[in-house]
Amino acid sequence: MPLDFCHPEAPHKKLRMPEWYVSSLMMDRALDAVVRRVKHLDREHDIPYLAGYSLDGNTIYIDRHMPQSFKFRGRVIETDRFLLLHEEVEKTLIDRLGLHYLHAHQIATRAEQAAVRAAGISWRAYDRFMQKNVKRDGDERLSKVPADLDIKPYRDEHDFDLLRRMMAAVEKGHLPSTRGKAAVGKAIEKVMHHVEVHRGEKAFPAAKRRHKRVAAK
Repeated sequence: MPLDFCHPEAPHKKLRMPEWYVSSLMMDRALDAVVRRVKHLDREHDIPYLAGYSLDGNTIYIDRHMPQSFKFRGRVIETDRFLLLHEEVEKTLIDRLGLHYLHAHQIATRAEQAAVRAAGISWRAYDRFMQKNVKRDGDERLSKVPADLDIKPYRDEHDFDLLRRMMAAVEKGHLPSTRGKAAVGKAIEKVMHHVEVHRGEKAFPAAKRRHKRVAAK
């Protein structure tokens, strides 16, 4: 649990204002509450579009090359907490409420924006920093993708090229030792077939099939 982003040593004092009052302090506390509930944060893999989550939701992935902070008007802004908020909200809405990924992503992005602005940070500056670090489908750095990364966002957006790139990484043997290439390949074929059905086209030449996913940032 990444408690280093929170303030666990300082008890929260009762605010002298209505509990429902939306303020920067309340948003900061809400953000801390979400971060404390993250079961496991993994920064050891390559993650398309910066961040994602495992199929079971127990692990939040942030790309291993993603800087943990940037400077804004003389301040050092730690960004992992905002990405954690986005991924937790998105995954919960998809799994618990059955929302389509695109709808869940929009709500998660609004929550992320609110948290960023409540911290006194320009969304434009924050987003510019994020975009500089995004790994997209053709990125050569996508070589170590976790085998249990939830591919629903890619499937829903039909991100064909990204699935292709992630498949190539698995074909090169870049997957956890506990996961067999055959098993991962079977999962990829299932996803690619789903995409083919919805797009009416082939994902790969017949001899080259197989793999995996995350969220569009």
